[in-house]
Amino acid sequence: MAYETLLYTVDGAVATITLNRPASLNTIVPPMPDEVQAAVHAAVADAAVKVIVVRGAGRSFCAGYDFSGGFHHWDEAITTDGAWDPGKDFVMATAPSESPTQKFMSVWRSPKPVIAQVHGWCVGGGSDFALCADLVIASEDARIGTPYARMWGAYLSGMWLYRLGLTRAKEYALTGRPLSGAQAAEIGLINRAVPFADLEATVREEAARLAQIPLSQLAAMKLVVNQAYENMGLASTQTLGPILDGLMRNTPDARRFIGIAEDEGVGAVVAERDGPFGDYSQAPAGEQPDPRNVIEP
Repeated sequence: MAYETLLYTVDGAVATITLNRPASLNTIVPPMPDEVQAAVHAAVADAAVKVIVVRGAGRSFCAGYDFSGGFHHWDEAITTDGAWDPGKDFVMATAPSESPTQKFMSVWRSPKPVIAQVHGWCVGGGSDFALCADLVIASEDARIGTPYARMWGAYLSGMWLYRLGLTRAKEYALTGRPLSGAQAAEIGLINRAVPFADLEATVREEAARLAQIPLSQLAAMKLVVNQAYENMGLASTQTLGPILDGLMRNTPDARRFIGIAEDEGVGAVVAERDGPFGDYSQAPAGEQPDPRNVIEP
């Protein structure tokens, strides 16, 4: 099929899904969740494919949901007569056929292992997506975080909670503080961090090693681990999180937030949100991803 927001390629036993909105830091807009799910399904159906890699083109893996222009690209799904419709939002948040989170969770449900190759910004809904993968390998200078913890959102996939213990999960849930790729690996949020120059080769090597294992064995081991976390209540967490996300996008503070984004641009409202903390785009250059680190699709 033809894709608008991503590229899908197959090289031997490895399928690669590349988010391809580089000018917008691969922020999430329709139909990206549908296309990710379709590409995962294509890889699962391809008997030659044993491993899936997910990455982002340009300077970032994914900078979260695109809330430029007042978030109106989602109006059909969550508004009625121009106003937020909580009933519609609830349906989109929970129905598997509609929920962006559940479409991104196709990488979790795939019987074939998925490696997320993370560089640049991997924040908000982008981090929720990346952490659904089985293995996450990042560049050391990547920045991973959930700035929506401060305003306009809530955990979606819940993977921040399940990958971290209670102490760390509470810290990052309450502060929204970002981590570098190196820090994320150190605390066990992701599997590994490497210099950007080594990132693509490291991911290729890991994918090639996995491809040496019989697919049925890979699927069995993935299933038993996933099932343990499903038994911990993953589905319930993923029901509550997106519902809370809808509510947190529509409090008085949140409406003011998105209004500033619509009137003055995303940069203005992000500066207001993150300026007091001095992080994300408001951090010194040395505490942001290196803009020279670019993935060419």
